[in-house]
Amino acid sequence: MASLQKPFDVERFFQALADKTRLRLLNLMCDQEICVCYFVEVLGQPQPKISRHLAYLRNAGIVTARREGKWMHYRIVAPPNAGAARVLQEILDWLKEEKAMQADRTRLTRACCAPQKFVTLQNAPQPATIEANTAVVLR
Repeated sequence: MASLQKPFDVERFFQALADKTRLRLLNLMCDQEICVCYFVEVLGQPQPKISRHLAYLRNAGIVTARREGKWMHYRIVAPPNAGAARVLQEILDWLKEEKAMQADRTRLTRACCAPQKFVTLQNAPQPATIEANTAVVLR
């Protein structure tokens, strides 16, 4: 039986990267899998807005999600197109150098170190570094 995988949509890929909130989400997921509640806390945006942007990134083939009980965890995956994977890796490298993106990562680190200080993070699973054997290498 033939696979019914959709062809890669380059326009959707670039549209996914053309939004500041989605870039901030990608920056936070750069090398780890993160629960939605951390995005909400770090970005100070309502959960429905964060979920809508994450769905856009999923539809563009840039992130994947898994459910663990009531928690949804997101991580970056390599797009099926080699050129798009290279572009995504360059963007992720670039984001690491941006001051505003570094500030987001610092807020995430603080939230991870003391989740009890944040009501929205009570009992939330810690972001998990993606293991080498399960990580999607973009390069």
